[in-house]
Amino acid sequence: MSFDIALSGLKTSATQLDVIAHNISNSATTGFKSSRVEFTDVYVSISDRGIVGQGDKIAQVRQSHTAGNLTDTGKVLDLSVDGNGFFRLSSPSGYTYTRNGAFAVDREGFIVNSSGEKLTGYGRASDGSLSPTLSDLYVDPADQRPNPTTEIDLGVNLDSSGDVNLAFDVSNPDTYHFTTATTVYDSLGSPNSLTVYFHKDSPNSWTVHSYMDDTLVSQAGGDELVFNNSGELETVNGNPTTQFTLPSIQPGTGGATLDIDVNVGKISQYNSISGVNQIVQDGFANGRLNDISIDSNGTLLGRYSNGQAQRIGQVVLTNFANPEGLHQVNGTGWQESYASGSALIGLPGSSSLGSIRSGALEESNVDITRELVSMIGAQRSFQANAQVITTIDTITQTVINLRR
Repeated sequence: MSFDIALSGLKTSATQLDVIAHNISNSATTGFKSSRVEFTDVYVSISDRGIVGQGDKIAQVRQSHTAGNLTDTGKVLDLSVDGNGFFRLSSPSGYTYTRNGAFAVDREGFIVNSSGEKLTGYGRASDGSLSPTLSDLYVDPADQRPNPTTEIDLGVNLDSSGDVNLAFDVSNPDTYHFTTATTVYDSLGSPNSLTVYFHKDSPNSWTVHSYMDDTLVSQAGGDELVFNNSGELETVNGNPTTQFTLPSIQPGTGGATLDIDVNVGKISQYNSISGVNQIVQDGFANGRLNDISIDSNGTLLGRYSNGQAQRIGQVVLTNFANPEGLHQVNGTGWQESYASGSALIGLPGSSSLGSIRSGALEESNVDITRELVSMIGAQRSFQANAQVITTIDTITQTVINLRR
């Protein structure tokens, strides 16, 4: 029986050394979680003097899910979780969960890890919003569609001291008081120059004449702006409003008809030099994806060559009631088990979930110093159990020699 007791000690010490060696070998593995061996004693026989122990056995190899240090990498798709939670990955075999956030975009545009597993989250719907359904996150390399101009905001001051001019003639600068221009875009993304001319008809009354690429596009006679004696806009075309609409414009590029509202509520008439304070229009040309960024709540933002930015997805995180109960698989991944409980999926920063940090990876949580100390202890235990076997063998040989 003593041999069996010592052999159990040898086996458990060897297992402990295996676990320590595994920890040390993965001390540089991104997202790796160290393990430790937990032992229990064994009592199975009773003598007339009491219970006799039968050695020990492995109770559990328990993983430590404490966070590792974060290392900055500067790579946008290197992600780490600052707090609780796991990245959710999909593959043909099902879902896995990991703290290893080293991702890249594959040739099809999906965000994947080194094993080809796809990062999941909420993708972009056709209307530009985020889909309510979880899917594999995808970075669409196609050009962003152009957005035709539908609205222009004009912020201008018109000099109230200006003289009333002659009848407006676009070819004669002496017949208008001030002019400015902006670029508008059609449905093909083609730029078109829209120029507006301000003609003073009488004190506190002006007419706006609009031209697109030297073609008159405003209504006949232009659009009338009337100001009160405080220099504030009072009526537009005789109505108490701050907007006029240009007649439908057919651009010469082959694009769809443009219907543009011009907001003039920020136009004033004060005794100072006429000038532009603001011109804003809501159209833009098509754009090519230049780069992406990921914020702390997991939102993927695409930045395009036309100066625009749009959401293209959002990363989700997953937590479990008992992370230590997860089933470990290759590649610093885990799978859901009965012991872990069901996956609890949410947005980064919500509930108990941590936030996302882009451009950083989580290091292994292995403490090399602690492992080396544990290795010394395991080695001594192994040697001591081996010495027990040697001693028992010597005693056995002595007894055999007595019988001779």
